[in-house]
Amino acid sequence: MIPGEAKKSIKTSVRIKILIIFITIALIVAMFPKGESLDSEVTVGSVWIKEDLIASTTFEVLKDPEVYAAEKIAAASKIHHIFVKDDALPGIMLDSLHSYSEFLKANIDEDIANPQQIYSGNTLLSPETYQVFKNVRKMESSLSSEYEISFSDITRVTRGALRRVYNKGMISIPYEEIEDDTVTIRDGKFEKLENKNKYYDPAGAFKVIDEYTRRFLKAEDDVINAVNEYLQNFLVPNVEFRPELTEEARESARNNVSRNIGIVNEDERIIAKHNRVTPEIKLKIDSYRAALGEEKGIWSRVFQNLGKTLHIIIVLLVFSIYIYLFRKKIYRDNQKILLVSIIILLISFNTFLVQQINVSTPVHLLILIPVASMLLTIVFDSRVGFYGTIVIALIAGGLRGNDYVFSVTSILAGALAAYTVRDIKNRNQIFRSFLYILLAYISSIVAFGLERFASVESMLIDSAFAASNALISPVLTYGLIIFFEKAFGITTELTLLELTDFNHPLLKDMQRNAPGTFTHSMTIGALVENAAETIGANALLARVGAYYHDIGKSLNPSNFVENQMNRGNIHEEMDPRESCKVIIDHVNEGIKIAEQKNLPAEIIDFIPMHHGTMVVYFFFKKAKELYGDDKVNIENFRYPGPKPNSKETALVMLADACESTVRAMDDPDPDKIKNVVDNLIQIRIDDGQLDDSPLTFKDIRNVKEAFYSILVGQHHKRVRYPKQDELEKEKKQEQ
Repeated sequence: MIPGEAKKSIKTSVRIKILIIFITIALIVAMFPKGESLDSEVTVGSVWIKEDLIASTTFEVLKDPEVYAAEKIAAASKIHHIFVKDDALPGIMLDSLHSYSEFLKANIDEDIANPQQIYSGNTLLSPETYQVFKNVRKMESSLSSEYEISFSDITRVTRGALRRVYNKGMISIPYEEIEDDTVTIRDGKFEKLENKNKYYDPAGAFKVIDEYTRRFLKAEDDVINAVNEYLQNFLVPNVEFRPELTEEARESARNNVSRNIGIVNEDERIIAKHNRVTPEIKLKIDSYRAALGEEKGIWSRVFQNLGKTLHIIIVLLVFSIYIYLFRKKIYRDNQKILLVSIIILLISFNTFLVQQINVSTPVHLLILIPVASMLLTIVFDSRVGFYGTIVIALIAGGLRGNDYVFSVTSILAGALAAYTVRDIKNRNQIFRSFLYILLAYISSIVAFGLERFASVESMLIDSAFAASNALISPVLTYGLIIFFEKAFGITTELTLLELTDFNHPLLKDMQRNAPGTFTHSMTIGALVENAAETIGANALLARVGAYYHDIGKSLNPSNFVENQMNRGNIHEEMDPRESCKVIIDHVNEGIKIAEQKNLPAEIIDFIPMHHGTMVVYFFFKKAKELYGDDKVNIENFRYPGPKPNSKETALVMLADACESTVRAMDDPDPDKIKNVVDNLIQIRIDDGQLDDSPLTFKDIRNVKEAFYSILVGQHHKRVRYPKQDELEKEKKQEQ
């Protein structure tokens, strides 16, 4: 199988259609909320119109998620930083200080006894501090020397400073890192709350040591600094902060917060018929739904998922039948079916994400149904957009627990959004949709708000969220439509409108290089646009197709009579077979140019289809006259095709023949024009050129009338101006 055939097979495969639909349904079902998801969403203030709701099982009434979360935060905040006090540590550190001081003294004495010995660095002190201590030890015998203290004084003061700190105690982190003034102290098996200022923090402990040494050790700053540095090695906090114990205690506090505010017993009435739903009753209903969902067994869940699947199948079935019966182009093209599926899943996922937000604000109004409505309308048409809106709104309502109010509101907003872009002429027009979407949402908010006695404040809040939706939807649509056009190779009316700009490079080249062909194309554009409107075809597509159907002639414009002006016809001297090849080549050249310039496939179709498989009859006849009937094969004089397969391409074929023939007439009076139109169209019908197009006999009759009215108008007779004969004569040169 060649690649082209494989691509076509994938594009039309029924199996792929079924796979796309199956995956779409499965993903939507996966987004359904758990529990009794098929119960309608209950809103505070609404009236319970069903029968009395009786509990079939005992269940806890769960707190509102926001309230529960706030209580957990409050409980955790009451847990103070936990510190563990080590009463044995001060004695250990004082003993270590005494032992190390003796070791240091012996080490210094050995250095003094061996002056050539180099400082080994095997002590806790830096070389500078060690040298200070060494000097103090050397000068102990001479108190009038540089240092008026002894090493014994240093030992005594260091022990006193360390004891001063440990008498109060030292915590391991700065005061700034403790949010509260109170901390929890664990001392063995006992736990008590104390003010954090009862203990020194590291900075406070260092300050106490510095003050103590300066007060009790009369010495120079270098000695004081050396002593402080020495003491820091033994200043270990005896009240240690334990973050893991603190977090454990806070987590325990969170877990101890009760999830419920009460219990409803089996057979107890939750709400009576025609009672108004209060916040307390809504909590009971929501809790009952969750309880039923939790107690379901595996088979119950299987059957529930089956029900959800059937739910989505029923909703999608209506839309699928409509597409199958009335939109065959979409049904036959798996790429378009995939696009519809993506749009449905996009909004379904939007609904799923919004449902995960547990806040009391109306975030459901941020479900962007209007985006889907506008996308479907722009890509396909307004009817597909409207029916698609209904289906997507029902699916989103189902994902919200069969929320009827939401579905109705979304259908209204989506319908007006589709209306605003049904005949879109430029991309800026999308943004006028803001007002229509907002109007739809506010109308629904007011209607349903008054029905359930909602406060003005709540309706204003709803309207603010609706305004956000109305603003976001057009902006998002604008961005997505560009993405879908590129990703799926879709030609929207926005793209077609851009191609009507005469500043497009291909049209400018044709106007400059092949002015006759350009005029011919513009005239055909007017013909097919008028005819398309009368038969219900896409007038814009037909006009754009007419503009570009002959772009291949811009490469060698002199090969075609409409561009030869006063120059001779090159075909008079050429072999008719060669002339035929030159003429037919403009189709292949046009396709190459169109593909290089990335013209949409729908427009490229006009280039080969406007000739179909017609015979270049002029050169065929000329060849028979030159070589005889038996020496000429008619198939060598046919265009390669294919034949027109749409109303629009068929219109361009018919208009191309009629316009060029009438333009070549010497005296195009109305009767002659009518005969030409009738005959040319009949020739193409008899030749089977319209066999693949959906044109009906009624369409053809209307097309003839449309062509006739315009061609007569273009070639009507005019009153001759005075002295027109003189004006038509060649001007003589002045002597």
